Amino acid sequence: MSIVIEQSVEARLVAAAPRMQSIPATLHYDRSDPFAVRMTFPAPATLEGVEVCWTFARELLTTGLEEPVGHGDVRVRPYGYDRTVLEFHAPEGTAVVHVHSSDIRRFLQRTTELVPVGLEHLQRDLDHDLAELLRDAR
Repeated sequence: MSIVIEQSVEARLVAAAPRMQSIPATLHYDRSDPFAVRMTFPAPATLEGVEVCWTFARELLTTGLEEPVGHGDVRVRPYGYDRTVLEFHAPEGTAVVHVHSSDIRRFLQRTTELVPVGLEHLQRDLDHDLAELLRDAR
């Protein structure tokens, strides 16, 4: 059974202009994919005019609240008092957003109540996953 947690957050887009633009974003956590979180930006907030969704490790978001982490497409680090910076790297460019750390902590607390850290593997239905893989192999 899939249970999904969604939380809206206000992200501040860091741009060349001195004033940061505020854009809506949504954090998602699905118990059926217990190691991952997603951050979705609606179409009006993106350069391409389509919804953009980034999926990355819940652990990356947790660690990034306290120290810089990430070497790939998604990087997270603390910034000043109660801000967290998320960097999203794509071939088209890099988006840098600031989010209130308290919003991220609240979201992570909700995910931990649903699936405690260290027990993610218990959420996986390996028999079902194996059957799906074998079905696709035929």
